[in-house]
Amino acid sequence: MHEGIWTTILGLFGLMTIAVLILPLARRYKFPYTVLLAVLGIVLGLLIDATRGAHLGPVSDLFHSFESFNLTSEIIIFVFLPALVFESSLSIDVRKLMADIRPILFLAVVGLLISAFMVGGAVYAVSGMGFVVCLLLGAILSATDPVAVVAIFKDLGAPKRLAILVEGESLFNDATAIVLFNILVAMLLGAADADLFGGALNFIKVFFGGIVVGFLMARLFAWIIGHVGGIALVEVTLTISLAYLSFLIAEHYLHVSGVMATVTAALVMGSIGRTSMSGGGWHLLSETWENLGFWANSLIFVLVGMAVPEIMTHFSRDMVLTLVVLLVTAFVARGVLTHAVLPALSKAHMAADVSLGFRTVMWWGGLRGAVSLALALAVFENDAFPEDVRNFVAALVCAFVLFTLFINATTVGTVMKAFGLDRLSPADLALRNRTIARALDDIGAQVHRVAAERRIPESVADTVARHYRERVEQIRAEERDGADLSEQDWLKIGLMATIGQERQGYFQQYSGGYVHSGIARELVAMTDELMDATKARGVEGYRDVCNYILGFNWRFRLSMRLQRRLGIAGPMSKRLANRMERLRTCQAVLTGVRRSGVDDIRALVGDAAADALCQMLDERLERTMSALSALRAQYPDYAAELQQRYLHQVALRRERADYNRLHDEAIIGAEIYANLQNELEEREAAMGRRPDLDLGLDPEAMVSRVPIFADLSAARIGAIARLLKSQLAIPGETICAKGEAGNSMYFVSSGAIAVHVEPDPVMLGSGDFFGELALLTGAPRTVDVVAETFSDLLILEKRDFDKLLDEHADLKATIERVAEERLKK
Repeated sequence: MHEGIWTTILGLFGLMTIAVLILPLARRYKFPYTVLLAVLGIVLGLLIDATRGAHLGPVSDLFHSFESFNLTSEIIIFVFLPALVFESSLSIDVRKLMADIRPILFLAVVGLLISAFMVGGAVYAVSGMGFVVCLLLGAILSATDPVAVVAIFKDLGAPKRLAILVEGESLFNDATAIVLFNILVAMLLGAADADLFGGALNFIKVFFGGIVVGFLMARLFAWIIGHVGGIALVEVTLTISLAYLSFLIAEHYLHVSGVMATVTAALVMGSIGRTSMSGGGWHLLSETWENLGFWANSLIFVLVGMAVPEIMTHFSRDMVLTLVVLLVTAFVARGVLTHAVLPALSKAHMAADVSLGFRTVMWWGGLRGAVSLALALAVFENDAFPEDVRNFVAALVCAFVLFTLFINATTVGTVMKAFGLDRLSPADLALRNRTIARALDDIGAQVHRVAAERRIPESVADTVARHYRERVEQIRAEERDGADLSEQDWLKIGLMATIGQERQGYFQQYSGGYVHSGIARELVAMTDELMDATKARGVEGYRDVCNYILGFNWRFRLSMRLQRRLGIAGPMSKRLANRMERLRTCQAVLTGVRRSGVDDIRALVGDAAADALCQMLDERLERTMSALSALRAQYPDYAAELQQRYLHQVALRRERADYNRLHDEAIIGAEIYANLQNELEEREAAMGRRPDLDLGLDPEAMVSRVPIFADLSAARIGAIARLLKSQLAIPGETICAKGEAGNSMYFVSSGAIAVHVEPDPVMLGSGDFFGELALLTGAPRTVDVVAETFSDLLILEKRDFDKLLDEHADLKATIERVAEERLKK
């Protein structure tokens, strides 16, 4: 057997085995896993040096195999970094990230530059090295490491916003550090001149170019994933390819930031991936990337630790003062950013307020790790640098990384506790207590039932049940002594719980194949808006967003303009079809939440809050059904076609579920099951895509539906249709406003129109017309005319009015008669 192959396999899996066995130890003693990995790596590095040349049988082979892993900057950057960055970014909530994007980007870009210059200047004053070399050191050490930060914050269970602030900054500032690093390296090696303006332009190109590359590649891969037939293994494999290809294409081929490309790709995939892939695919993706992140994290910190002994041999006594100055300046610079600049941004309303506790943890939790070491190794391995520069950068970076791992990482949990960041808020604590009390009540009741089924003596069951009753009483006593939440507080908690149920319902509708991915994405975004508004403004915010959701947004109104001004009906047809599908899905999910979800919440929030919650859900359901009914009334044939299609989908899903159950229970064999699955897939494919909606705005068809034109010949109807323009009016739209100049009159082909005259509005329907008075008299509009439902209208412009009346005497007589009657009124 070739030695290189078996030693590599032995070293890889031997190292992996040793590394993962550290995790139970870390959890048992509640010590940061990454720190223990680094310690393990250092110990292994020392043992390898100590046993080199010794004959210890398999142990020598194992240590020899470890030596075959020569950790280089390229291995860290191209092998480990894409996986670690993608896995970390995949779990970040993009909406929460965008809420704090200004302070994150400020710290990641401007803050890093400030810190790099402060550190570089201080080191330059005491080290005797050139200023650009010192600035290079400052750039390497000013970037907090996402690998270390994310791992530590996961172990500590940091508050969500704090984790996003720190993780977001650490992910973004790597790009800044790498760009600045490359510029400074080019200057040191004579490949570029010191040009501030050129450097700034290069940074903008590299940073934002990486974002563009990551976004485009993620959208492309999301589209591909949506067309692979829901095969989970293919979907997950494509995301792994996306992580590495986005990094390599950006970094190697386009010379933009690979880190930003991978971060952006992961954020996009995390945002739209769940509504692009199958339900099984998303579940497998979460588990796969958690494993990949764990493996990469375990290996990288051990390998970094193993490299430490060799690098630290270049640390000399005359570097001690430089290291002390470096540590002090780096922490002072970060303190200036977190405790002076961030509050200033908040006071200037350029960023949301960040509490003192959060800012202190951000200051102390700015760890350095694999990324800093990778950049240092890039200098250390490059013979183009003088030897004293290589040793200077590598040794100081390594010492600084060790300090943040062994000091900061092990004490950041204590800092969090000092500010109470490890404790739940009063509302969360109250909800936790009620959740536990409810669960223990159920368990206490189940103990007696299980005991009876298993013929366990009642006295034994009473002893166990008494333990749960005592816990329930203790929790309820704590609740009485704790924070007294108002009914509005409990209603707000209940609303947020139902929004969570609603969100999950939309994912289930998508996974079941009942709703298109784009619609599911819109509905999930809607629940995010509901949650944000409810958290900020309670019931009022919830109702405001509900009103906005049922309205017509700017995209819909843009499609209306395209239809009315350019005659392009496609976008509006798609918007109306999407609205019908969205309302139908919303109605189905809300009905489920109202029927069963509120009962689960009632025990947590109390009867009063649950009753108010039911009333709000009923109101929302009623309004949703009203909006859906209006669309169905306007397009009954299309609505019936969609309902029939939906019922076919339900039947297919239930048929599939029944076959799955029979197969799982071994009632049918694998051959029969495979045959049934193939048949189902063929029937699903035969259903095809959702049918297109015909708006019914063909002028000739609309003219023929108006009673005063109905008896005309086809030729005359065609001539009249050429003078008229078709238009769809939406509910609540003002067609004519009182006081405006009248340039057209309208014929109602279908729908309901309200003419707002005193004392009560007059309702117009199919066959009626309005707006003729302004054309006959030249006077401004005298009333407001508003569409009550979706209405098909035919518009006659002023320039064609006389022509039409001259050619059709009977129509002229009818219009003039109605106009005279209206004038009298």
